[in-house]
Amino acid sequence: MAIDDSTGTAAPADVVLAGLPEIRSELEDVYRDLHAHPELGHQEHRTAARVAERLTEWGYRVHAGVGGTGVVGVLANGDGPVVLLRADMDALPVREDTGLPYASTATATDASGRDVPVAHACGHDMHVTCLLGAARLMAASPTSWQGTLVALFQPAEEPGDGADRMLADGLADRVPRPDVAFAQHVLPYPAGTLGTRSGSFLSAADNLKITVHGRGAHGSAPQAAIDPVVMASMIVVRLQTIVSRELAATEPAVLTVGSVHAGTTGNVIPDTAEIQLNVRTYDEGTREAVLAAVRRIVTAECDASRATRDPQYEEGGRFPPTVNDEAVTADVSAAFTAYFGERARTSALQSASEDFSRIPDAFGTPYTYWGIGCTDPDAYRAAERRGTVAQDIPVNHSARFAPVLQPTLDTGVQALVVASLTRLARPDDRRG
Repeated sequence: MAIDDSTGTAAPADVVLAGLPEIRSELEDVYRDLHAHPELGHQEHRTAARVAERLTEWGYRVHAGVGGTGVVGVLANGDGPVVLLRADMDALPVREDTGLPYASTATATDASGRDVPVAHACGHDMHVTCLLGAARLMAASPTSWQGTLVALFQPAEEPGDGADRMLADGLADRVPRPDVAFAQHVLPYPAGTLGTRSGSFLSAADNLKITVHGRGAHGSAPQAAIDPVVMASMIVVRLQTIVSRELAATEPAVLTVGSVHAGTTGNVIPDTAEIQLNVRTYDEGTREAVLAAVRRIVTAECDASRATRDPQYEEGGRFPPTVNDEAVTADVSAAFTAYFGERARTSALQSASEDFSRIPDAFGTPYTYWGIGCTDPDAYRAAERRGTVAQDIPVNHSARFAPVLQPTLDTGVQALVVASLTRLARPDDRRG
């Protein structure tokens, strides 16, 4: 336990977190239950009900059904700053392949009406459990802090519209304006570690669907066709040159073609082909340059192939960049170093994307977002020695991805409490 040199008393984080061993087993059961019962975005009814029930039990003023399935708990504890903690709740249309005894076997109907398997392949079940743990411990230790804690459980992070729907449903009228906002995400690094980063942390993301138009014909008579399959193939190959040949090596960006679809059988040349791609960038200038290059290449290849009409573009969901406030990040990083020691690190730039920042941005609130490791440390070190981390360590959205329960859960709870107390600790208890 850390001791405040000026008072000889335990630091506030140690006082609040002293209750963690008592609730650890219960939190682990909550996690296993959430993991076994995942729900797609905007379908998180079971998860939301359990969250709301617990927050109410612990004395929070609860707003349920925000933006559909969002839940917000507000705990006022005297005058002081307002801190918002956010966790996302939704799962993915993935068939789990972890072999865990509590692995998901759930299925659901997605937004397009398809029956799909569902799994928590991105760790949002861990995020929910960690925030529940932090919310409970803070409620149980009112003498260790003052101010207002807002625990926000957001739906539909994966489709990218959960934060917007909560805001459109009057979130700003239901909670006090936060002075600071915090969020975290499990990442495929050794469990027990965590990483902060000032400035750009997560990329912006743009999703684009492109339809190219040819002329169909019998597979035995390609001379009578304008083949959109060939057209799309050339576009896919050419798009790979944008990042490798049009951007400087110091200008990070990712362009991925995730779906190409055309035709129904092998001996029929179809009329159209559809390409779906994803672009990730860290600043607006790079984003505009990449998207302009995509349209230039698609137009040129369609012209070269004698397309029967101009290509069609359909913009999908867009994720904003996550850019951590420098001052807030410095405070949290210092607090993490004081509490976790060498386990607290500087994180690498991440090419994943999030919609969390839309919430603090709507309030005009500074924020910081950090990563917590969730991979078995021994497995990670062994893969490092072999040079096979990329091959052997499952990443988010993989069917084999599942956080090791401990010490991931403890670390996530501790991180949220420590970060909250950088603002909510009573003035006499704050440590420089």
